[in-house]
Amino acid sequence: MSAASNDDAYSVQRLRGGFALVYRIDGKRVRRQLAAPEGSVVKIEPPRRTIPQNDRMWAMLTAISAAKPEGRELTPDVWKALLMHSLDHEQRFEMALDGKGFVPLGFRSSKLSKEQMSDLLAFLLGR
Repeated sequence: MSAASNDDAYSVQRLRGGFALVYRIDGKRVRRQLAAPEGSVVKIEPPRRTIPQNDRMWAMLTAISAAKPEGRELTPDVWKALLMHSLDHEQRFEMALDGKGFVPLGFRSSKLSKEQMSDLLAFLLGR
């Protein structure tokens, strides 16, 4: 999809998880309009999870941790990593620097869209 506005020609490109508005002409004018340094990228994507969603997730993870399901004494952080992994969010575990156990790395809940966070909360509620 493309369009022209005054002297500006641009295209909209679909990216994984959003769109990119790509200007094909006067880059100096565009940067000046956006007040952004050279090389900046404007990205339009679905809204991220909300603060209330995040607060609810941590309250639920804390409750799960306190309940010790199946006798598992895990921190809320570890429960989050395990639950996000079970929902197929990219996750990996690396050996700790001291060699004692593993540390979860990868997908962060702050990167979740509102819809993805709603799915995670529904999963936590068993829906």
